[in-house]
Amino acid sequence: MTETQKILVVDDESNILDVLELYLLREGFQVIRASDGQVALRLFNESQPDLVILDLMLPKVEGLSVLKHIRQQTSTLPVLLLTAKSQEDDKLAGFASGADDYVTKPFSPRELVARVKVALRRNQEAQKGSGKTTPKDEVINLEGLYVNRTARKVEVNGKPVELTAKEFDLLWFLATNQGQVFSREQLLDRVWDYSFFGEMSTVTVHIRRLREKVEADPMRPRHIKTVWGVGYKFEQ
Repeated sequence: MTETQKILVVDDESNILDVLELYLLREGFQVIRASDGQVALRLFNESQPDLVILDLMLPKVEGLSVLKHIRQQTSTLPVLLLTAKSQEDDKLAGFASGADDYVTKPFSPRELVARVKVALRRNQEAQKGSGKTTPKDEVINLEGLYVNRTARKVEVNGKPVELTAKEFDLLWFLATNQGQVFSREQLLDRVWDYSFFGEMSTVTVHIRRLREKVEADPMRPRHIKTVWGVGYKFEQ
């Protein structure tokens, strides 16, 4: 019998908690609710959820502090930020702290549940691949850049680089399709799996973060190139 997946939902607005609980229960998830950051930290430690939906503006302990605590415990648990903060700097801060996705209010509950399902599925697929021997087609070894898909490990000039789960997925997809140009819509479809309701800025923010981590000069990237008016491509 398949174990019911647990979703920790953290928001200080009770009506949002009610709506999300209703939609998630309909899809067969177990829902754990928290209305402030302090309770969220306690419930996270006690319940060991499979995914967290997290508001940024919380009483007692702010959302980013909750996210950083989660990432200290696990680098693989999917975390979706749900917030009224829509500026790119806010998204950068969220992704830099380890968020896998960023949804701005007002939002569609059905869209959010779809993102939850995608995040859980991709996380399960990644976990299945861990611990196996690494075939040659699961490794990219360029001058100064090493990427191991099975171990989800990245090194730049021999030094390990910490990427979020989605940053790694984006890097792997681009690097294994060298020379091909992909629009932001195509990247949302291929890497995030939800082009039909994704935000284009999600790709932009992740490309920027990825360049900061793997490029010697993010302003003049060697590998992750912008094709103006079209999208992005990876060059060796």
